[in-house]
Amino acid sequence: MSPVPQLAIVAPCFNEEATLKDSLEKLLIKMDALIAKGRISESSYILIVDDGSRDASFTILQAAAGGKIKVLKLAGNVGHQRALLAGMHWVTDKCDVMISLDIDLQDDLDTLDKMLDEYVKGNQIVYGVRDNRDADSWFKKNSALVFYRLMQTMGVGLIYNHADFRLLSNMVLREFGRYREVNLFLRGIFPMMGFPNAKVFYQRHERTAGESKYPLRKMLHLAMDGITSFSNRPLKWISFIGLIIFIISLILSGWVLWVVVTGRSVPGWASITLPIYFIGGIQLLSLGIIGEYVSKIYLESKQRPQYHIEKVLE
Repeated sequence: MSPVPQLAIVAPCFNEEATLKDSLEKLLIKMDALIAKGRISESSYILIVDDGSRDASFTILQAAAGGKIKVLKLAGNVGHQRALLAGMHWVTDKCDVMISLDIDLQDDLDTLDKMLDEYVKGNQIVYGVRDNRDADSWFKKNSALVFYRLMQTMGVGLIYNHADFRLLSNMVLREFGRYREVNLFLRGIFPMMGFPNAKVFYQRHERTAGESKYPLRKMLHLAMDGITSFSNRPLKWISFIGLIIFIISLILSGWVLWVVVTGRSVPGWASITLPIYFIGGIQLLSLGIIGEYVSKIYLESKQRPQYHIEKVLE
């Protein structure tokens, strides 16, 4: 391990013109401070991955590119996770250690010092973990809690309150390059890899401008990707539910036979209609879950590139 590591800060960017200039300035100030303290080498740099922004973000990045700021412009919008993936692939073997963060800088930059401390101790992965969610709305706070509990129920190993603010050594980046899956869920991959790791806690700031790029729709999509990429429990649950319904059907069949033998009539229509709706609903739900897994197989089998790089500005 190099005593003074070369650091690459990787930040995906999509329609962030409201905060971009201020964020770049703060990142440069932080990097210069780390260099002055001898924590990182002078060859360290910041890589901004423009994820097909439709506002003036890339114009701002073009003006800022050069020196310690490098820009990777993707051809079209591929989503935060794939934009981050592009940045991670690009910096592999071009740094000793990488730190990924959100360009809105809600992640506390002072935490970088703690991450580098843990790296020096020998940890190859360092997770930035929020110590509280006081800055979140009631809905976002509780939906995040439901998300982590759901993933835990599904058997997916996640770091609670950790998003994509993390440090990775170049060794981890190289090993990560061997992962070829299309259905990305980075928060589940790195805990699974098994490298020495540590957590550092920080307080997440409120956004100063702009809006979140993770609305409810994208959060639900991320949760579905995580479940179907790392757990087959929903498929097992379908089999279990099918077995339970089969047992209930046998019991009901016995009851109907007893009614016929004793000469009693079955009153009302509910005894026929409700089971039909119930079983029909279970079948549709089961087909939907199976369809999610089949669609994942379909996407994986095509092996299409996950992003295309249009320009590199250095």
